Amino acid sequence: MEVRACESKDIAAICAIYNHFIKNTTITFEEETLSEVDMQVRVESYQKIYPWLVGCHQGSVVGYTYATRWKERIAYRHTAEATIYVKAGAAGNGYGKALYSALLESLCKTRCHVVLGCIALPNEASVGLHESFGFRNVAHFCEVGRKFGQWLDVGYWELQLPSLSAHIPEDSLGAAVILPVPG
Repeated sequence: MEVRACESKDIAAICAIYNHFIKNTTITFEEETLSEVDMQVRVESYQKIYPWLVGCHQGSVVGYTYATRWKERIAYRHTAEATIYVKAGAAGNGYGKALYSALLESLCKTRCHVVLGCIALPNEASVGLHESFGFRNVAHFCEVGRKFGQWLDVGYWELQLPSLSAHIPEDSLGAAVILPVPG
């Protein structure tokens, strides 16, 4: 599988993957599908700070992963929230591990210190993926979401990244330097 930075040509495939999860699962708490224009705006916005990567197998996008700011307050500038989606029916082929590995490697090259994974529960596959990378469960919120007529729990998993620099200037805004993912 090839892992690379998301490009405009990937938007339709990303949108189809995500819209499946919106319409059919409680993995995302969004309830309205996104248009390709909405997805393009989202990708471009997020890429200003952190990477948005796609995984391609035999020329088709089979998944994607990205990081966003966790919160807007400046003191959180070194914390990111990571997200990953693998195309329905493509799970279990190692795509998620390859994508997340590339994302975490990219985040290690930024000023990101902590990565959080927010998981709608139950979701054994996502919990297993996060824990395989060393994430540890740090929070569980009961019935904080509601979708498809049911209350949903959310858990947070946390990973501290090794830093390229032991000293981060206090005046740093935490802007990322997006480096190409090694192939």
